[in-house]
Amino acid sequence: MDKIHLALVCIGSAHAIGFAGLGAGIGMGSGVLGACQGVARNPEAKGSITTTMILGMALVESIAIYGLVIAFILLYANPFKEQLLG
Repeated sequence: MDKIHLALVCIGSAHAIGFAGLGAGIGMGSGVLGACQGVARNPEAKGSITTTMILGMALVESIAIYGLVIAFILLYANPFKEQLLG
C-alpha cells in the first residue's frame, strides 16, 4: 500500500467520523435544549417530551454510526484503491 494512499484514506476516515460526530453532537445538544425548555414551560408534558427526545436522540446517533461505518469502509474495504494508486 502506497504511503500517499494510506494518508488519503486516513484523512478521509478522520473527516468522516469527525464531521459525523460534530453534527451528532450539535443535533443532540439542540434536542436536549428544546426538551429542557419544553419541560420548563409545561411540566405536565414531561413524559411525552422525554419519549420524543429519546427517539430523536436515537435517530441523531445513527448519523454518527453512519460516519463510523464509512470510516471503517475506507480503512478496511477501500473501494477507491485502484483510482488512488493510478
